[in-house]
Amino acid sequence: MSSFRVEGGHQLNGEIIPQGAKNEALQIISAVLLTDQEVVIHKIPQIRDVLKLIDLLEDMGVEVSKNGGESCTFKAANVNLDFLNTEDFKDKASALRGSIMILGPLLSRFGTGRMPKPGGDKIGRRRLDTHFVGFQKLGAKFNYDSKTSFYTVDGTNLKGAYMLLDEASVTGTANIIMAAVMAEGLTTIYNAACEPYIQQLCKMLIRMGANIEGVGSNLLRIEGVKSLNGTEHTLLPDMIEVGSFIGMAAMTKSSLIIKDARIEELGIIPETFMRLGIKMNFKDDDIHIPAQEHYEIDSYIDGSILTIADAIWPGLTPDLLSVILVTATQARGTALIHQKMFESRLFFVDKLIDMGAQIILCDPHRATVIGLDRAYPLRGITMTSPDIRAGVSLLIAAMSAEGVSTIHNIDQIDRGYQFIDDRLNALGAKIERVG
Repeated sequence: MSSFRVEGGHQLNGEIIPQGAKNEALQIISAVLLTDQEVVIHKIPQIRDVLKLIDLLEDMGVEVSKNGGESCTFKAANVNLDFLNTEDFKDKASALRGSIMILGPLLSRFGTGRMPKPGGDKIGRRRLDTHFVGFQKLGAKFNYDSKTSFYTVDGTNLKGAYMLLDEASVTGTANIIMAAVMAEGLTTIYNAACEPYIQQLCKMLIRMGANIEGVGSNLLRIEGVKSLNGTEHTLLPDMIEVGSFIGMAAMTKSSLIIKDARIEELGIIPETFMRLGIKMNFKDDDIHIPAQEHYEIDSYIDGSILTIADAIWPGLTPDLLSVILVTATQARGTALIHQKMFESRLFFVDKLIDMGAQIILCDPHRATVIGLDRAYPLRGITMTSPDIRAGVSLLIAAMSAEGVSTIHNIDQIDRGYQFIDDRLNALGAKIERVG
């Protein structure tokens, strides 16, 4: 198990370019299964989850050609469905939560799909009902074998249908869209997720020949087509990485320029960090965070403390709440962090408390952060990363702390952030990969 040894107290300076979006990549790469023609994808993040998905597709018979840099050409002309019945598939697919995204394309194009219970972050229950209920609305027959932990779906002769999703799940919406694009007739999806990554998927599918209306809204209408063509697609910058860099700059009193951030696609992320008192300047598509000795948390008009909560788009993505929480620990003022979606995602705060942060964990979903205004700097400790987002939050805390910290289980961080130690060391950080 690899670890980071982090020497805190070093300011960063310079420019950094965000990687391609992890959450977009998983669904876009899965979508190559919808056609037997070539699909070229640019700005693919070189992170474990994405590379594992590409490896899985190769095992299924998809031809993958690396074009240099972060671009690949995919051609799914000879998909081997028998591979879905192998132990190798079970082992690889169960180790990757993003593997669930191949089910929709498999049902749409081949009428069948199998999937072991997928893995991923240990952040509480993450149910898959939205995916499977959507498939069933399209006429698929679903079976779960509790002994083998395998989902089997028969999607022969899918037909369009009206459905009202019980939750605006991003991955659920993406999977249902991909299942519906070649289903016979009209599919209407109400309460659909409408994040930029869903919009990107829809725009890609439209270029491939799909008939989709309502892109950007929570009401999608999809008229099934017979087949789809190849296309070329460029992933958005990862909004979670952009937010992580903003929090990192504030915590380490650094001057940082985030290049090519696609600001118009970030929603309220910049505004949320500004409510923590973090200054930033926008020029073209770049975000400049100047070095700040202090930053003060905003309060409501009536004087009550600020509450920052996750919400469906265009609300704040839950993936950034861990970063916002750690950033608030050195602000001036108090904030309530409300993580609504996952009941275990705030459990990493015990490490921050050990580092000297003043945090009250109210319940599994809420934590009150009392900002120290740098009066008492965090101190380096040894800790373990429980998931991707908590992992990078602990890294931010360690970079701002006095002394040396060791972070174990950094494979979790590598799942979501490419070459993060090398990229940050180039800006002045002191991060050593050990083990």
